[in-house]
Amino acid sequence: MAIVQHTPALDHTNSPPDAPRWECRVYPGQLSQTSRVRADLAVDLDRMTNFPVEAREDMVLCLSEMFANACEHSRSGQDPDGRVVRTLDLPRPGAVRISIIDDGTRTNTSDSSPRVPRRRTRREWDQAERGRGLLLLGHLATRWGFRPVLDFPFCAGLGTVIWAEFTHPALTTLSAGGNSCGGVR
Repeated sequence: MAIVQHTPALDHTNSPPDAPRWECRVYPGQLSQTSRVRADLAVDLDRMTNFPVEAREDMVLCLSEMFANACEHSRSGQDPDGRVVRTLDLPRPGAVRISIIDDGTRTNTSDSSPRVPRRRTRREWDQAERGRGLLLLGHLATRWGFRPVLDFPFCAGLGTVIWAEFTHPALTTLSAGGNSCGGVR
């Protein structure tokens, strides 16, 4: 089994100002919050009509991996007050995007950014206990990528945005409603 290196998608852009989006959700940077993160995404996705069950399951699984990476590889999980922000939006018809924003580079290491694992042999994969999260993301999401929160040289390490986009023809409408916590705006 060989791994193809991830090439960041160059066409990631912010959603248009009038694009449907949900309120940001902020979580403590603790792995114990993963079930809450998953449940909140499921509630938010319930606001969409015609949402395919398989796409929902893929998104929830990918979000779990993204959240775990933020807790494991950033200050979000190192600092007692660390936090992780989740966003959800519809960047264009037929697409839904989830993003995780972490608190930046850990202070106890020079670089702990999530990386696509190095090439491994089948035997190494059989024995590996970790390192498959971004591979899973690359397999399930239509597109994914990451970028610094602020793309200025003196702001390196302030945080990373990792995003995953899922496309499906049925993902074009939202159900009515919403509220101040996780509602559609």
